[in-house]
Amino acid sequence: MAWISYSSLIPPNLFILLAMIGVLIAWRRKPFGLAVATAAIGLVYLAAMPVTAGLLIRSAEAIAFDEPTLRSDKPPEAIPGAIPGAIPGAIPGAIVVLSADARHSDTPGVPDTVGQLTLERLAEAARQWRRLGLPILVSGGGPRGASLAVRMSRVLQEDFRVPVQWREERSRNTFENALYSAEILRGAGIHAALVVAHPWDMARALWSFRAVGYPVVPSPTLEDGRPPLSIAAFLPQVPALLESYYALHELIGLAWYRVRYGHR
Repeated sequence: MAWISYSSLIPPNLFILLAMIGVLIAWRRKPFGLAVATAAIGLVYLAAMPVTAGLLIRSAEAIAFDEPTLRSDKPPEAIPGAIPGAIPGAIPGAIVVLSADARHSDTPGVPDTVGQLTLERLAEAARQWRRLGLPILVSGGGPRGASLAVRMSRVLQEDFRVPVQWREERSRNTFENALYSAEILRGAGIHAALVVAHPWDMARALWSFRAVGYPVVPSPTLEDGRPPLSIAAFLPQVPALLESYYALHELIGLAWYRVRYGHR
């Protein structure tokens, strides 16, 4: 449904929506409406606690290294274009940077650019390029204007002084990032790659690459250190709410990918 976004149905956004629905119901059926609103507000409070956000983020990150969870339901040999007998630990021959977000410019003459999350991934890619010297592929489509891959390429070359070898501009999600990036790299004779994403997004990225039969090595962005547990960890905070959103987005997204793409 075009009139409602995927993000609005991911907790804690969904909890806020349910709270409003509960308030509206309360005008006609007060006990039931108040019960819905109270439960939803309680879930929002829970998601906004740093201790909850930390647990969710760590859960999403831990899945990235859980082989049974990430294993594709189809062997690489059964996927068209896959490398027969591909070895997951193959030596990377390229760096793949997955897109995350964009920043739209309202200033005339100033082009749209990448968002903060994508910028963090580009910084990690630049660091790995200086360490390893591998060619870089940037991956990300876009609904309008310049694709994310074009914006990523511009930032890497102009701001980081790092060359970009390939741009994958067709993808609309993480699975398509993997599918089309693997297609480009296979065509270039590169049989494994380093993939750059955030730690909490790495599980879905690794699952997608394995589902298309292309071996990759994770290169997550740097993480912020977590403060020690205190009373403040049980009080609601906006950054914690955002972390909970990222984690739940990935956990729900990975479950959906297994249903949507697991039997291709």
